[in-house]
Amino acid sequence: MESVRFPLTAKFACPRSFPTRFLPAVHSMASSYRNRFPYRPLPQSYSLPWMPSAYYKTAALKTTLAPFSKSSQGITASEKLPSIYNRTTVFTQYTPEDWYKSNQTNYKEAETSQKNAEHLTVDTSLLIEHKYQQMRKTQVESTKNLGVRANDIAFWKSELCHELDEMIGETNALTDVKSRLERALAESEAPLQVAQECLLHREKRMGIDLVHDDVEKQLFTEVDVIRLCQEKMQQFLEKAKGQLESNWAAQHKLEKDLANKQVAHRIDDKCHHLVNTSQGISYYRGVEQIDATVSVPESWTKFTNDNILLSQSERAASAKLRDEIENLLVSIANEMWQQFNMVNVAFTNRIAETTDAKRKIQTHLTKTLQKIFQTEKNIEDIKKAIRDQGPPLKVAQTRLDERTRRPNMELCRDTAQLRLVNEVHDINETVQTLQQQLRDSEVTLQMLVHAKSVLQHDLTVKANSLFIDQEKCMGMRKSFPSTTRLLGPF
Repeated sequence: MESVRFPLTAKFACPRSFPTRFLPAVHSMASSYRNRFPYRPLPQSYSLPWMPSAYYKTAALKTTLAPFSKSSQGITASEKLPSIYNRTTVFTQYTPEDWYKSNQTNYKEAETSQKNAEHLTVDTSLLIEHKYQQMRKTQVESTKNLGVRANDIAFWKSELCHELDEMIGETNALTDVKSRLERALAESEAPLQVAQECLLHREKRMGIDLVHDDVEKQLFTEVDVIRLCQEKMQQFLEKAKGQLESNWAAQHKLEKDLANKQVAHRIDDKCHHLVNTSQGISYYRGVEQIDATVSVPESWTKFTNDNILLSQSERAASAKLRDEIENLLVSIANEMWQQFNMVNVAFTNRIAETTDAKRKIQTHLTKTLQKIFQTEKNIEDIKKAIRDQGPPLKVAQTRLDERTRRPNMELCRDTAQLRLVNEVHDINETVQTLQQQLRDSEVTLQMLVHAKSVLQHDLTVKANSLFIDQEKCMGMRKSFPSTTRLLGPF
């Protein structure tokens, strides 16, 4: 730039041929020339190296001629030349005064031109210095603005990075909670299956034990509770999926904005560090005439700020949903465990009642068997007693039959006759009484046998109910998921 300050030499007074190429060869240029705007020829004043159209004006000498004589008017040049050489004296066109005045005029014009040249040189030097300072000031301001712009981009880039890290962490946390919710939903299938199988098994109870007891009521309640919990978990699972999609959308906007700002920061930082001696600088004609911008600083700031605010809003909604899911997992675990315990308590009480009933049935069955044995023995005794009445009856009747053969007046109705008759009647009454007692004993025996059959059947029913409730149902309910599994392992 220093060479521009020196006045131009006289050789620029002649027309100067401009170089045919302003740019270096393509193979020697940096890659920054590529993908630029199409070539647009600029006016000569926009391209360098340049020169003013003319620093000097061509000097024009206007000679003054003396007036022609009248005798020379109308004579051609071919006619005059011979006459001039034939003359003894030379005809002069100017006088010494004209020559002196002409010299003085030329001197003054030369001095004037010299003064103008000196003024022009001084003005040019001042102009060059002013323009150079203006150019330096403009370049410093542009460099400062590029630095400020790079700092602004770096600030928003750091904000985007921070928010992106927070959003990624929140998305990962919500994904973990969603996985726990899915595992808890899958784990709830086992208790539901157990409750339904318990209901199916209890349908195999027999007789009077096929009752709609408290155990069955609690089992139906448990099925309803588990299904209600599953519905709640499914609803929150759909909410979590929707929130994850919103988080990913906000995260995508942050990542895209961050990637654009990284490119812009790299470009502006490169432009900020460019100087006049940097490599890769070149001419790009017409680039200043093309406005490819799509935003202003206000809209640029608002765009990034809106992305961050959207991410913060989605992150807050995601955190709230995570808390709701955590509370839901705790509440459903408590509800399912509470109902599970209530069913177990009902089973325990019912098993105790059935066991007590079975014990009492066994006691009554034992007593009934004893009574059956005693009744059977009593029947045998009655039958023996009836048989024992046969010989005395035969004796009495034989005596009466023999006494009927007494002759004539010997057929006396004496005391012996009366006693024999009374004896026969007494024995017959005794036999009838014993036979009635035998019939009563046989009826009692039948009732006892029936009672024994009923007790034995009831004992079988109770044993079957105990096997179902104690062995099958309570055996399955030992595999109920723990609280950790219902909450979803971390």
